Amino acid sequence: MGKHGTKRRGKHLVWDWNGTLLDDIQAVIDATNAAFAELGLAPITLARYRDLYTVPVPKFYERLMGRLPTEAEWALMDGIFHRHYWQRADGCGLTAGAAELLAARQASGFTQSLLSLAPHAELVPLVRRHGIEERFVRVDGRIGTSTAGKAGHMVRHLAALQGVEPERIVVIGDAADDALAAAHVGARAVLYTGGSHSRSSLEAVGVPVVDSLTEAVAVAEELV
Repeated sequence: MGKHGTKRRGKHLVWDWNGTLLDDIQAVIDATNAAFAELGLAPITLARYRDLYTVPVPKFYERLMGRLPTEAEWALMDGIFHRHYWQRADGCGLTAGAAELLAARQASGFTQSLLSLAPHAELVPLVRRHGIEERFVRVDGRIGTSTAGKAGHMVRHLAALQGVEPERIVVIGDAADDALAAAHVGARAVLYTGGSHSRSSLEAVGVPVVDSLTEAVAVAEELV
């Protein structure tokens, strides 16, 4: 998906969506607490969420509950969360500077794509409504119900990009899982602090950590 003119060799950016390009962390917290209320769990603060959040998501619930949820509990939790989240998602805007960064990169002839664990059927219309679909050579959301992380998804995304070598790829995301997925295919990563993880948990991953998307792009360009 997306249209580009003359393409230049250089870094190919693979952008994450939730918590990175989409400024939805408050919607995530609100949906999480709405789901928790239905399940009889205590509400969670943004700081605690960022300290505990991990992928695969059932491990996040294990940290909260002291045990892994059963398959039935997980299906219920996941369904309730997404019902509340998608009620709020349309009200979320792009992260500050995101639209301008994407447009400038496209105008410069460099390529970029979007890879998300958000369901593909919901992701694409939302990206389109924000007017940025054409900035990407490809947009891939999650197909199916797997709760696994992004590594396998990244392999499929890279294969579909056709001709983009892993050493030219930098993943920009807000979660440790983004860096793990990048490493899985031999790519690099830059992590942004405005989403799901605390700075300390991101720094523990061992990749560059930044506080703005503008800085993320600048750092990505400098990575060898």
